[in-house]
Amino acid sequence: MRKLRYIIPGLVVLLALYLLLWPVPIEPVAWTPPENPGLTGPYGVNNILAQAELYPLAGGHGPEDTALGPDGLIYSGLADGSIVRFSPQNGGAIEAIANTGGRPLGLQFHNNRLYIADAFSGLIYIDNATAAAGHQVQLATDEVNGEKMIFVDDLDIASDGTVWFTDASTRFDQHNYVLDITESRPTGRLLSWNPDTGETSVHVEELGFANGVALGPGEAYVLVNETMRYRITRYWLSGEKAGQTDIFIENLPGFPDNLSYNGEDLFWLALIYPRDRKIDSIMPRPFLRKIIMRLPATLRVSEPDPIALVIGLDHDGNVVHNLQDHTGRYHTVTSANEADGCLWLGSLTQPYVARIPVP
Repeated sequence: MRKLRYIIPGLVVLLALYLLLWPVPIEPVAWTPPENPGLTGPYGVNNILAQAELYPLAGGHGPEDTALGPDGLIYSGLADGSIVRFSPQNGGAIEAIANTGGRPLGLQFHNNRLYIADAFSGLIYIDNATAAAGHQVQLATDEVNGEKMIFVDDLDIASDGTVWFTDASTRFDQHNYVLDITESRPTGRLLSWNPDTGETSVHVEELGFANGVALGPGEAYVLVNETMRYRITRYWLSGEKAGQTDIFIENLPGFPDNLSYNGEDLFWLALIYPRDRKIDSIMPRPFLRKIIMRLPATLRVSEPDPIALVIGLDHDGNVVHNLQDHTGRYHTVTSANEADGCLWLGSLTQPYVARIPVP
């Protein structure tokens, strides 16, 4: 018993020193989130997406994004690196056409070339992607200013073929995105790649986890999601504001992921998770976040609610559509793309692509 009188306090001191001083891989910055609007008002709870039609992926999962090909097929990239396609009319039979060797995220066609933002391989593409065979993955770019990109995330393509894309973080790759969330240091970037010159350019830096990208009407501006700032930033390409940025919409009720434009009047925004009160509460406290990083992973990370959140925004950033699913049937939605009168949904985790008529 006398020994315990010394051992227990000693262990307490060692534990305290560990929690306070042990090195961690993050250098958090303080940020105070705006008050969470929650799922109220224009974000009021509903289960519209519970009616979505599901397309099984033949054992694959994680269809982050979808793209309608010029052949009328739906293309997607899966967690194992596969690029797959299927016909919406034939029951969804899946055909794998290539493998990026990484993690395909955003993807989009320009003519018959399929561009892919791959978290590990960079900005890549497949020429003649609609062909029956002979699909080769080619590199467009994976570095800028002599620096390797480590987390290429999403893309959109201008009418002249310029690819606008994001590098989510210069600190942590896709395997370690939780570290980037915990650190909350804005190092994301909006870039472009010119297919004629091969030049890669940086346009906007210090974005809070740069994610979804969408060119606006007339290509006057490009929107980029800042996942860890709950907002969409706009970068002007023409007019009096060319080269400037402003906020398109802020204080979203969830973490914005991919973004798309229907070419007429709507931007579709997927919110992968609703905001979490605990996460918001620790954002202003960098030192506390370092302590939390020293805890076992089971105490640091909790599973978010399995819900789906998609909103439609007009040209002024007003919410005009609000689509949700709280049943758990389809969740962790990462993308929403309008094609042929339907809204196609991708997911970080699900073994399906989902489809619902455009409301």
